[in-house]
Amino acid sequence: MADWNAGQYLKFEDERTRPSVDLLRRVPLSDPQSCADIGCGPGNSTELLVERFQNARVIGLDSSPAMLSKARERLPGLTFVEADIATWQPEERFDLIFANAVLQWVPDHPGLLARLVSFLKQGGCLAVQMPDNLDEPSHRLMEKVAHEGPWASRLTSASAAREKIGSFEDCYAWLQQAGCAIDLWQTTYVHPLEGAGAIIEWFKSTGLKPYLDLLAPEERVEYLRHYMEEIAKAYPAQADGKVLLRFPRRFFVAQRM
Repeated sequence: MADWNAGQYLKFEDERTRPSVDLLRRVPLSDPQSCADIGCGPGNSTELLVERFQNARVIGLDSSPAMLSKARERLPGLTFVEADIATWQPEERFDLIFANAVLQWVPDHPGLLARLVSFLKQGGCLAVQMPDNLDEPSHRLMEKVAHEGPWASRLTSASAAREKIGSFEDCYAWLQQAGCAIDLWQTTYVHPLEGAGAIIEWFKSTGLKPYLDLLAPEERVEYLRHYMEEIAKAYPAQADGKVLLRFPRRFFVAQRM
């Protein structure tokens, strides 16, 4: 995919940061010395780690130069590294690896989770949040518009950009096999947004990106027009004019025993 758009992503910074706050609250560490925020994006989640663990050395990792540029502006005293999580091989072990809204883009979760756990110190934690919204109207309609338009043959790979999240039982088994104690849960956030257009703006920087990247500029306009029509029907306006975006998210904190 083309590089991520940090500015577009940050249009909904408060809403996007809330799951990081909730995930961090469940991390059972009091004084970690080393933390890695993998898939750190523009540094909003990294900032939370710095604020909570003031004695820790915190690094951020991302594959996007644009996101890393924003992160370095936000936290100029920290180390940010450009790397691919799928092939990342750190030279040190960490007390905390924090992965907010990133592992859904990385394949082979059984192998990936075992590898990330191996990068933890004894007693260290892998804290993960992933969107679990592929069955929501927002994402089902992306697929519907992709299949019905003149671009259908070119968008067949777009839906495969995100890894399908395993069941609770799958995640539990993978992490248990990696030698962890597991705290596993799911939360559905409900975001009041300013109309159907705001839903499109939200997903332009995430879920829609694999589709839009494969289209010419004029095709993107047409795709988004069809998508907007479908979204407006699926998310009716409330009495105050806002629409309610339901957003399920999967969480777990795995502590290496």
